[in-house]
Amino acid sequence: MAAVNAHAGIGALWQQRLEKLQEYEVIRDGNIFRTSFRNSYVFASEYEQARQYLDWLITKYRNVPFTTIFSGNELANEGGVCFSLCSYHPTIVKTIDIERFRSEILTDLTLVLGIGEKIERRLKNRGYQTLYDLLQHQKFRMPARQVIECLTYGNSIDLINLIGRRRSRSHPRVLGTAGFHDPEEYVFLDIETLGLFSRPIILFGVGTIENKRLIVHQYLLRDIDEEQAALIATIEQMSGDHPALITFNGKSFDFPYLQDRLAYYGMNRNSQIPHFDVLQFSRSRWRDEFHSLRLCMLEKEILGINRENDIPGQMVPEFYETYLHTNNCGPLIPIIEHNKQDVVSLALLFFRLLNDYYGCC
Repeated sequence: MAAVNAHAGIGALWQQRLEKLQEYEVIRDGNIFRTSFRNSYVFASEYEQARQYLDWLITKYRNVPFTTIFSGNELANEGGVCFSLCSYHPTIVKTIDIERFRSEILTDLTLVLGIGEKIERRLKNRGYQTLYDLLQHQKFRMPARQVIECLTYGNSIDLINLIGRRRSRSHPRVLGTAGFHDPEEYVFLDIETLGLFSRPIILFGVGTIENKRLIVHQYLLRDIDEEQAALIATIEQMSGDHPALITFNGKSFDFPYLQDRLAYYGMNRNSQIPHFDVLQFSRSRWRDEFHSLRLCMLEKEILGINRENDIPGQMVPEFYETYLHTNNCGPLIPIIEHNKQDVVSLALLFFRLLNDYYGCC
């Protein structure tokens, strides 16, 4: 991975450019039927509580040194320096029976090009129960062989693409391909940014599994010019021998945003990594049960987690800008806690979905 030196004074330039551009809408509590063009919103009660909390933090932590509040280490690499925090969290790690999953795939004839559900029923009535049986079929032998080779010799990306084309990207069998990875190869990612539209990422949350525990590594920008170092640290976490990326709405936001910031610094980007977006599978699993599939709602309804002193993700830029303008570290506290809980809840939901669909051990 190549890195370039950040432009001199980039932090100062960004502080000059940061304005109170509110990229969300404050709406009346319970009113999710919005008429605005914005697709990001905060309920009025959440907004008022967050603003009051911000005022309280500024008062409580005035003149309190950074190192008094945060226990971590300064991390240095070719991109510069950033601040690294690490925390440990118990979790229930689930693994699927990969041979059972392979058997399930082998009986799904619709994965073969040209076979839909009706044709599959006719074929099975004629004795073609598995993909191997189709190797004797004059018309479908070649496409069946391609699917078998993908399952036998391919990687999880190939299988995700195959199932996604023939089924859907949110199909449980796409999630099942995660079983081709050991839990230690999972990388749970959540980022906090200064808003939309190519602004800097101010905090990277990366979760990994070690000894059946979730370890959350967080790379914080104490100033904007530390972004490149935090990017490099994050990418290194995603560069294992056989990594699998897990996000919540990451296919639409986190991962493209990460790639955009890497491009900004002229750094190489590796997009060839299996990516499991938990939001997609949550929609498939719970869309008929809950009116909202936001992470904070799912963790409350599914996991029984109720956050205290949390702030809406949309308001993170305001808290961080307050920190930059006042040099008061208090507003960083809820940003770090919010990001940490996002990573923890992401991992818990991922393993919960695996268990729901495959009865994991």
